[in-house]
Amino acid sequence: MAPRNVVEEPVPAQGSVPQEVEDSEPEFKRPPQRIVWRNVVLMSSLHLASLYALTLIPRSHPLTWLWTMFYYIFSALGITAGAHRLWAHKSYKARAPLRFLLALMNSAALQNDILDWSRDHRVHHKYSETDADPHNAKRGFFFAHVGWLLVKKHPDVMEKGKGLDFSDLYADKIIMFQRRFYRPLILLMCFVVPTVVPWYFWGESLWNAYFLSALLRYCLLLNATWSVNSFAHLWGRKPYDKRINPAENISVVLSAVGEGFHNFHHTFPSDYATSEYGWHLNITTVFINCMYYLGQAYDMKKTPDRVVQMRKQRTGDGSS
Repeated sequence: MAPRNVVEEPVPAQGSVPQEVEDSEPEFKRPPQRIVWRNVVLMSSLHLASLYALTLIPRSHPLTWLWTMFYYIFSALGITAGAHRLWAHKSYKARAPLRFLLALMNSAALQNDILDWSRDHRVHHKYSETDADPHNAKRGFFFAHVGWLLVKKHPDVMEKGKGLDFSDLYADKIIMFQRRFYRPLILLMCFVVPTVVPWYFWGESLWNAYFLSALLRYCLLLNATWSVNSFAHLWGRKPYDKRINPAENISVVLSAVGEGFHNFHHTFPSDYATSEYGWHLNITTVFINCMYYLGQAYDMKKTPDRVVQMRKQRTGDGSS
C-alpha cells in the first residue's frame, strides 16, 4: 500500500529536473573519440573475473548465494532510491539517518559518487538523446550501455551541463562527506563487507566470497544499471509518450529493481515511484514506502492519475 500523504503534482515535474529538449540541433561532425584505456582494462578484467566467478557457484555455500542476492539489492537501492530518486530528481525527502544509509548503499554500488552520478543524470534528462546526453542512445546500443564509460565525454556534456543548477547537491553535507571519503567507503562497502561477511559468519572461503559477493555482484549490478540507458532507451512500449526514446521494458524493471518503467519516468520525472503502478514489480518503491512508515521518508511526489490518463490519450502509443 502506498503512503497516504504523497504530494500530488498538478502537472508533470518541472522543479527538480529541467524538461527534456527536442533533438532539433543541426548535425555536426562529432570530434574524434578518445578511448580511456584504463576503463577498458578495468571493465574487461571485471567481466572476465565475473565469468570465472560463475564456475565457483557450485562450490560455494548456499548462504553465500543468498547473501550475494541480498547485497545486490542493498547496493542497487543506493543508486535507485538514493542517487536517482532522492538526489537527482528530488522526488521525495529523507531524514538524515536514511540519507546516510543510502550514501553507504551507494558506495557499495561503486558507480561514481552521488554528486557525479546525480549531476550526469540531470544533464541526461535535460538533453536526452543529444550529444549533451552522457549516454546518448542514438549513438547505438553499445555506446549507451557501456561505451560511454570507455571514451572521453563529448564536449557538449560538460559545456551544457554548466548551465544547470547543482547547488543543492553541493550544499548537502552527506553528499559532500561521501565525496570526501569516497575511496575508503567504496573499498569498505563494495569489496570488504561483501567478502568478509560470508567468510566470518558461515565459513565461506575468502576466494569464493570475493569473486561471488564482491566482483560478480558488482558486475551484474553495473549491467543492470547500464540496461536502463540501453535496453530501456531502445526497446519497449511507450504508453505515455511515443515521441521519445525511453520505453517500458520489463526485463529492466526486474534487473534494476523497478527502474524499467522508463517511458513513464521520462514523461513524469519527479514521480517518486517512477511508475503508474506504484509498488508493483518495483522494489525501490517498496523500500521508499517502508522508509515512510518508519518515519524516514516523506513528501513523496506523485503524479495524479487524471494527468497520467490524459497524457496517455494525448501522446501515448495506445499500449497499456
